[in-house]
Amino acid sequence: MARPPAWGEGLPPLPDKLSTLNIGGSELDASWFLLLSAVLFGLGAVGVLVRRNPLVILICIELMLNAVNLTLVTFSRQLQNLDGQLFALMSLTVAAAEAVVGLGILVDIFRLREVEDVDELSELHG
Repeated sequence: MARPPAWGEGLPPLPDKLSTLNIGGSELDASWFLLLSAVLFGLGAVGVLVRRNPLVILICIELMLNAVNLTLVTFSRQLQNLDGQLFALMSLTVAAAEAVVGLGILVDIFRLREVEDVDELSELHG
């Protein structure tokens, strides 16, 4: 009776220098990309929590989504697996659709009312 394969058996070996990425002929440490992603996500989160303009809030949400996409692509390149890049591409597609719908709703609201504060938009009845 043959034993079942252990976890990780049959997978291609990972490179020795797993934490560096070759980009443009130079090696960059993956931690720089992750640090940039964390800073972008933090800026977006602060913008969503602090700002009151609905357009700025949508831009900050897009910034947060792009930070997550940068993290996905970084880990995908680091592990030499395309699944993270494909997931980032799908996330960009959803983010583009979200931006179109969100901007359409905001343009419609700004046509009906001249509102600068999100708190004044809490009532959505006409």
